[in-house]
Amino acid sequence: MQDLSGIAVFTAVVESGSFTGAAEKLGQSKSAISKQVTRLEQRLGAQLLARTTRRLHLTEIGQAFYERCRRIIAEAEEAELAVTHLQEIPRGKLRVSAPLSFGISHLAAALPDFMAANPELLVDIDFSDRRVDIIEEGFDMAIRITPRLEDSSLIAKRIAQSRRPILASPAYWEKHGKPKRPEDLADHNCLTYAYIDAPNSWRFRDPDDPSSDLVVRVSGTLHSNSGNALAQAAANGLGVVLSPAFLCACQIKTGELEPALEAFEGEPLGIHALYPPNRHLSTKVRAFIDFLTARFAGPELMWPQ
Repeated sequence: MQDLSGIAVFTAVVESGSFTGAAEKLGQSKSAISKQVTRLEQRLGAQLLARTTRRLHLTEIGQAFYERCRRIIAEAEEAELAVTHLQEIPRGKLRVSAPLSFGISHLAAALPDFMAANPELLVDIDFSDRRVDIIEEGFDMAIRITPRLEDSSLIAKRIAQSRRPILASPAYWEKHGKPKRPEDLADHNCLTYAYIDAPNSWRFRDPDDPSSDLVVRVSGTLHSNSGNALAQAAANGLGVVLSPAFLCACQIKTGELEPALEAFEGEPLGIHALYPPNRHLSTKVRAFIDFLTARFAGPELMWPQ
């Protein structure tokens, strides 16, 4: 297929009635316009325009060619509008990877509102604490919850933040006593989470030196890949858990879990949306990130109200 620019120039000449008018419309010189029309006629092997010193008019072949060119240009304009329309309205399939506990406790409840506002989207969410390869596995984006993002080629946008308190049941604290410093956790049954680096090393903020962290080695009788299971076990009196506040909100509100070491706590968890570094962020991904940011903008994830 030949370049369509010659067709666009020819059409502009016909519709403006002169080379001068087409040059003004297209922002080119009159000679450049004339040369492009001449090249088009040479390529077609036919005269499209009859030229006189006073005016231009279409030949019979030129008239037939112009009518087809007009349809081609109209189709191209409609195609551009269609692409713009597709970019403006979120549609198609949105594939998202999200952590299991956060997905079940918060994302699942938010999805109906998002999908009601975006009826042309099909949302496919994989709830798993497995660290997926977003690009390799064909995800549009992922939700990652971590105190510190690892270096990556992915683009990250923080959606919210959550405190990470030390929690146990009131009965456990009454029986074993509350720790006064993080080091005292060595004497407690600490329930550890599998899907983090060094699950037996709990990191705390040092209130006496905010620029440094306190790292304490802990041990216990339960190690699990489910944050919900650990929180429930702690609520039932088994031991101590270092858990995101968003995951234990109900137990904290009801008093089933009671915090300790409030001056220290674990590093706050950032809740991030990650997506590949495309030059044009797709409308569906942007819509979901904007929705999540607005939805979780309040303090509820940071600490249950």
